Amino acid sequence: MTKLQTASLDLFDIQGDIVRPYGRFGFPFARYVFFNIREGTRGRAFLTAILAKVTSAATWGIGPDPIPKPLATTNLAFTYQGLKNLELPRATLAGFPEEFAMGMKARKDILGDDGPSSPEYWDPIWRKSRDKNRDLDVHVLVSINGQSMAALEERYQWLLEAVAASDGGVVQLSGHRGHDGAENLPYQEGHALLEDGQLCTKEHFGYTDGIGDPYFAGLADASERVRGRGKQMDDGTWAPLATGEFLLGHIDEAHEYPAAPVPFLLSRNGTFMVYRKLHENVASFDGFLERESRNFSGSKALLKAKFVGRWADNGAPLTTAPDDKSKAEWDARFAQASDVEKDRMLSDFTYDDDMSGAKCPFSSHMRRINPRASLEFTQGDKPGAMVRSRGAFDTPGALVNRRRIIRRGMPYGEAKDRTSDRGNHGIVIMMLNADIGRQFEFVQQQWINYGNDFKASNDKEILLGNHDKEYPSRAVLPADPDGERAPYFLRNIPRLVETRGGDYFFIPSMTALRLIAKGLVDPT
Repeated sequence: MTKLQTASLDLFDIQGDIVRPYGRFGFPFARYVFFNIREGTRGRAFLTAILAKVTSAATWGIGPDPIPKPLATTNLAFTYQGLKNLELPRATLAGFPEEFAMGMKARKDILGDDGPSSPEYWDPIWRKSRDKNRDLDVHVLVSINGQSMAALEERYQWLLEAVAASDGGVVQLSGHRGHDGAENLPYQEGHALLEDGQLCTKEHFGYTDGIGDPYFAGLADASERVRGRGKQMDDGTWAPLATGEFLLGHIDEAHEYPAAPVPFLLSRNGTFMVYRKLHENVASFDGFLERESRNFSGSKALLKAKFVGRWADNGAPLTTAPDDKSKAEWDARFAQASDVEKDRMLSDFTYDDDMSGAKCPFSSHMRRINPRASLEFTQGDKPGAMVRSRGAFDTPGALVNRRRIIRRGMPYGEAKDRTSDRGNHGIVIMMLNADIGRQFEFVQQQWINYGNDFKASNDKEILLGNHDKEYPSRAVLPADPDGERAPYFLRNIPRLVETRGGDYFFIPSMTALRLIAKGLVDPT
């Protein structure tokens, strides 16, 4: 491993939500609060006021003078128009990528946000036109995560005091949907769901979530987490992904610095965030699963696992537990395993023994999001066999490694009536990457809504695909080429997830936040 890969990161300079999934660290409650900057000087004064509470990625409770774990975290992100209203220099603004400058709504055709996911159906806060009234644009996201609702509320009230002190320079935006038809809520809530009265790591479809975050060079996490989360090497080992895939100012997998605005201090240790509110159609999901399970040769639980690539109850990967019998054996081992062993069982696997997709289908959510080096293949000597090619790439997953994305966020709402798709429940998902176009937009367009890279024609990803009633979707659940079981065809897949809003944001480093707040960004 090179010196570059082993270099540690300046965690005091990186915002905490980039490297730390707060939900897994004991912060099950969240509020996402959005603001419009009406005047630059007072907007920068507002940033100065809240900088004292911004949470860095510094490790809690380590060293001779330990940093205490906060009761609530606070982090900041900005849209392109927000940075413009904060009066960043024109030369700096010109250095931001086109995708970020355009914003998510303008990229709807690339993202497949059509039909019920079209922007005209988004929450009111996201439907405001940039052209007609800039006073309604989203400029700033302040995300708060709390260990308790009381801590969350206290930090939120402190934030409102800072807004009031801006004397109209910063205005909170309302317009979030809630239960029972509410459309003008002042913030987007998020929270871990309850199962049997206890907080859990599941989402509204019932899947265990938040397992496979990427591991990149410089992280302070235990090094064993690299297995299954980093990049797969030719000799079967795992290495951290290049830091520059996720943080600006660092070398990426192409051994280059990702494109970033000037000055260097503004972009280094920052990243881009894709914020999306995704509504989950629980009635359509339950009905589709019930209908297809009547003809599927395995159990309903196995079919549900096929949709995602993991078993819903505990996240067991299909590659190591491909049927009901092997799942029972996997569960027995998992119950006796240490925490480190459990993590390895959940993450340390490849598709090397499943190039046919018989275990984990090519259209399953997990395989589309992270194909794990399984896309570089050629025809083998045996008819129908797939053998990964060698020689064209420096690592088996060189193409895949450039598409990895960090996931953050929380479920929101409560599925009060699972017989209806109506209501307000789903996932607020925040995806972090150094290049929105090469990472998020590519995955969304080419891997979720199109299947050619997976030799799946135009089959969409089962869970997130923009399935269309006029042109019904299908997906193939392949069978083992050496077995007797025939492939199973999912037909008329309904739209299971609908976009309810979002935008593209820039998450600056702590240094960059101070430069912006003081008006000292100088691109020369």
